[in-house]
Amino acid sequence: MISERIEEAINKQINAELYSAYLYASMAAYFDANALSGFSNWMRIQVQEEISHAVKFYQFLNDRGGRVILTALCAPPTQWPSPLAVFEEVYKHEQDVTRLINGLADLAAEEKDHMSKELLQWFIAEQVEEEASADKIVQDLKRVGDNGHGLLMLDREAARRVFVSATSSKT
Repeated sequence: MISERIEEAINKQINAELYSAYLYASMAAYFDANALSGFSNWMRIQVQEEISHAVKFYQFLNDRGGRVILTALCAPPTQWPSPLAVFEEVYKHEQDVTRLINGLADLAAEEKDHMSKELLQWFIAEQVEEEASADKIVQDLKRVGDNGHGLLMLDREAARRVFVSATSSKT
């Protein structure tokens, strides 16, 4: 059985992961509207990742005898001044998600919930990857600046990204 505090916190995290998917879907739509299909692909892969993260928490909560409670999601932004601004927001958002995951890990330690701590170790490692990936694109976009050829090159690179499910393993 899972504690009420952990159950509530995981429910909040499920909804945060779903909001992340919603945000990245909006960003994909922005890139589609601006004829940057590679960046749109990158965001659609991110949508799939965030949904798989939500499902991982969902399954864990159910397996522990908890009850999943979904709440309304806020509308995400729909416009950005540039591709760089989009990825700067992605990077900031992933840092916020890292803070949420770390808070969950702190709560699991406080509650002496070793099963939750084990699950959260996977998410902690995942957030290192998420932040690094977003930051790399931010740095690349800063390097190319207003160079249209550089932007096209980065867009084509982003088109090669593929989805790997987080739910393929138990942890």
